[in-house]
Amino acid sequence: MSSHHIVKEKQEPALLIANGEACSSDLLDNLLEWSPYVVVLDGAMPRVLQRGIKVDVLLGDFDRNELDLEEIKKQQFPIEIVHTPDQEKTDLEKGIEFLIGKGFPAVNIVWATGKRMDHTLANVFNLVKYKNDIKLVMLDDFSKIFPLSPLPSFFEKWYRSGTTISLLPLGACEEIRTTNLRYPLMDEALSIGNRLGNSNEVAEDGLVKVQFGHGELLLMECED
Repeated sequence: MSSHHIVKEKQEPALLIANGEACSSDLLDNLLEWSPYVVVLDGAMPRVLQRGIKVDVLLGDFDRNELDLEEIKKQQFPIEIVHTPDQEKTDLEKGIEFLIGKGFPAVNIVWATGKRMDHTLANVFNLVKYKNDIKLVMLDDFSKIFPLSPLPSFFEKWYRSGTTISLLPLGACEEIRTTNLRYPLMDEALSIGNRLGNSNEVAEDGLVKVQFGHGELLLMECED
């Protein structure tokens, strides 16, 4: 059974495994290597068990009744099983809120894209909902997605030249300014149905900075 290192409590991001398309074993293993606390949504649990992953929390409404919870308790002792029957929220929202309640400062989210498009879009959109409460990163084999915050906050990270960076607004986003992108934005606006900032790229090795004044903006690191 795969395990994860013992580290100082809540020092590393938690790992939240949703029920979308599975990522590669390499990506998952890399995240498990440093994730001290693993939360799995109920729909993904059969696939997680097949991979032999050690789970800290199983969370969901369990409305499909396909899980043998008693057997899971034995296999995964001392797993915590959390019943979340609220139908007004998605399972991913419940998982994020659970980790916020536990006091985690950050979470990596996998298996949240692919499969049904409505689920994928809802999961991506929900990154914005909780951005002020916990640091969120959604990953799959092709993308890493961060929700950004407006001024006075800003995003800054070192990248290699040629790294694909997309800036996608949710609705309209204004006063966007970037540095070290091949197609810079200088106090410009992006909006759905008008202009998007997809498939930009890092101009040269070094820091990329993104800041904006109003709206909601996602940054995606992408590779084919």
